[in-house]
Amino acid sequence: MKRRALVAGTAVAGLALTGCAAPRARRADTGSSHWSGRLSLSVDGNPPQSFAAVFELDGNPEQGELLLTTPLGNTLGALQWSPGTAVLREGTQQRRFASLAALTEAVTGAALPVDALFDWLQGRPADVPGWRAELSQVAQGRLQATRDAPLPMAQLRVVFERPSP
Repeated sequence: MKRRALVAGTAVAGLALTGCAAPRARRADTGSSHWSGRLSLSVDGNPPQSFAAVFELDGNPEQGELLLTTPLGNTLGALQWSPGTAVLREGTQQRRFASLAALTEAVTGAALPVDALFDWLQGRPADVPGWRAELSQVAQGRLQATRDAPLPMAQLRVVFERPSP
């Protein structure tokens, strides 16, 4: 809870950042990609919660890492996953979770569809039960997704740069 309060306090500063994202092309040999930018998440719970962070997303839906930092560069945590494993690294400590969804819920307050995020960032639709992704602004480096089910409702916003053509 302390982490979410600290992060909520940095939400305005995090959303004020500009130009901090640079996706690299998908690596053909491994199917891996690298994306970076900033994200915010609002959860309409009781009480409402908000989360904002600078992110770096590496890998693919099966194996990867999501690094979350504050706008000032302090590491909030590194989320790592591979088949059957989901780990949160915080400094020298590690916590294991039953799934990547459980891990993202513990960190942000809502289970995030990280596997679909890889498709969404490339402007490709990905069906995730309960989530609707708005992909019309991906070419401009903006992604928005809404979770309607299960409640509480959640809103994910991601800002990133598109590679030059």
